[in-house]
Amino acid sequence: MRRSGFTLVELLIVVIILGILAAVVIPQFTDASTDTRSSSLAQNLQTIRQQIEVYRLQHAGSYPTVANFANQMTMTTDAAGSTTAGTRPFGPYMMSIPNNPFSNANDVSSTVSSDGTKGWFYDGAGIFKANDGGTTNGVAHNSL
Repeated sequence: MRRSGFTLVELLIVVIILGILAAVVIPQFTDASTDTRSSSLAQNLQTIRQQIEVYRLQHAGSYPTVANFANQMTMTTDAAGSTTAGTRPFGPYMMSIPNNPFSNANDVSSTVSSDGTKGWFYDGAGIFKANDGGTTNGVAHNSL
């Protein structure tokens, strides 16, 4: 009587083929998530920079201040950039400051971070960039 089934060699060949396929496919998934975060970062930067320029145009050439950046961008302001009492015909320019997709932080700082814990860098003169201290594929996030 003859038994049907797989030999040990056949099973090893299948396992080796599956291992090779996994070794090829898994790195592509990790690259895809990094590419997605880079794309999200670029989109966030473009949107925020555009809104900073709209603010500047509506406030006689003045940029939002570093200390009050989040309020000036997410609340209504007067011609002087004040978010307190009185008539405030300008803004809001954004609903909220988005998270930096690499650090998952949305704070805005005027000091450069190298530890990857900060969200955004803003210098008060219109320069706005990622402030997470990271790089992807050799490209610094804060250079976008």
